[in-house]
Amino acid sequence: MKSIGKEFVEKTKYEYLEDDDYRKGFPPPPVELEYDKTKRKIDLPDPKNIKVDMGLVEAIEKRRSLRRYSEKPISLAELSYLLWCTQGVIRSSKVATLRNVASAGSRHAFETYIMVNNVDKLEPGIYRYLALEHKLLVVRLDPNIAEKAVKVCYGQQNVGESAVTFFWVAVPYRTTYRYGERGYRYIYLDAGHVCQNLYLSAEGINCGVCAIGAYCDDEANEFLNIDGEEQFVIYIAALGKR
Repeated sequence: MKSIGKEFVEKTKYEYLEDDDYRKGFPPPPVELEYDKTKRKIDLPDPKNIKVDMGLVEAIEKRRSLRRYSEKPISLAELSYLLWCTQGVIRSSKVATLRNVASAGSRHAFETYIMVNNVDKLEPGIYRYLALEHKLLVVRLDPNIAEKAVKVCYGQQNVGESAVTFFWVAVPYRTTYRYGERGYRYIYLDAGHVCQNLYLSAEGINCGVCAIGAYCDDEANEFLNIDGEEQFVIYIAALGKR
């Protein structure tokens, strides 16, 4: 078999990036979206205070999707730990972040919203995780939020019975800026990385997760008050105590 020459490799390995704004010299998008500074922020406990008595191999072997949850709430400290494991920022710059989950080019195209239903010290409602600060932003409080979330997810009752349901919102330009149209492929791959981290971290605190792909896109975006184009819901996962 004829080997591929170095000249051919150098010529072709970046061809798929020719339409990206990075190579065109445009400024990079922010690593986190702006937010309304008048809204209340909630400090989260140090996630490192959570003690997990389960090894990685055991968590992998025990991992199963769970659709029925107990009525026991999760603590604010446990929620902090789950958010840290799925999108926690280790280091950041103006162009990229290093987090506790893999992402193509460290672009991390996601904003994390949560529907809180049964979490100690938090009222039911929608919150946004501010990863750079490791804080929660109160988006809106609503005692009937679980019922509305179930409707978004085509009547899946485990969403309404969850302690918290994660809504990961993609901001595609963070990735397409660097990788052009191919960046959309990477966003979906990265969403899987994030949700798997949630599954594994949940096992260590006696929680279970059910990833959800069956939801109404338009209603999900409206539920979070996002435009569905520059930002859109890409993945959902319900979580509760066993």
